Amino acid sequence: MMRSEGLVVASHGRHCVVETADGARRICHPRGKKSQAVVGDRVLWQAAAPGQGRGHGDEGTIEKVLERRNLFYRQDEVRTKSFAANLDQVLILIAAEPVFSESQLVRALVAAEAEQITPLIALNKSDLVEPFAQAWLRLWPYRHMGGDEDTRHHYRVLPLSLNHSGSVDRDALLALLAGKTTLVLGPSGAGKSTLVNLLVPQARAQTGEISQALNSGRHTTTTTTLYWVDEARSTALIDSPGFQEFGLRHLTPGDLARCMPDIAVHAGECRFYNCTHLHEPGCAVMAQVREGQDARAISPQRYRIYGELFAELSQKAY
Repeated sequence: MMRSEGLVVASHGRHCVVETADGARRICHPRGKKSQAVVGDRVLWQAAAPGQGRGHGDEGTIEKVLERRNLFYRQDEVRTKSFAANLDQVLILIAAEPVFSESQLVRALVAAEAEQITPLIALNKSDLVEPFAQAWLRLWPYRHMGGDEDTRHHYRVLPLSLNHSGSVDRDALLALLAGKTTLVLGPSGAGKSTLVNLLVPQARAQTGEISQALNSGRHTTTTTTLYWVDEARSTALIDSPGFQEFGLRHLTPGDLARCMPDIAVHAGECRFYNCTHLHEPGCAVMAQVREGQDARAISPQRYRIYGELFAELSQKAY
């Protein structure tokens, strides 16, 4: 039978929903025991032979996952969790309340940098004046990283208020997302569902249809789903399950410095080429760690997180 190219737009367990060039969707199963396809993958699939469906109507099998530009994932001691493939951006959504974990934010940013995916940071709940002001201040190093004249190392940080009408926020976000495939990532309670429904009004209906097709029922929140923001299908938003932990066990300690722009900009000036930036004499990174709003400096909090991650990745068993 003939194989066709398609796009994985949802996944749950071993099952995927594949969208064809004309916009039609069907349930597909992996050829082997384990599914290798993730949302955002382009795949070759084949329609199931008559009588071989599994009760969901027209179905198919995934024959091959085509080459990826990138894969965004996390890995802890137990398992690897792939979020999505072939991304242009990762939108990391955090909130003023509950207070966000800077360690989890750094981990997500490092994972994006490792795959050369552009990260965006969005801070929700700007309507909560005092908590938002404190959270915005915590993000000062991310907004000014690398020096005011050097925007290459800055992170784009956006204030949001998703509890209100959101019309201004929606227009600003759509301009940043246009023509790109963006993964929305964040801890539970940050407002991801609200954000997706703001940008894709038909998202709830699409989620219900996919949930019913995949028989995932109440487990819909564990499903990763791609939504088209525009009718031309040029702007995609991928919603992912919330997370409380973000392991980086797929990286080595030596990867960390290059994946943290404020450290990377100084790392080449160290006395020793294999400097860990933790204790060596002549370390240019350690010399830049200081308090205060200095765009060329490394914040003590980020340096502490770097040390914790370095120790964590140094302990993993090979």
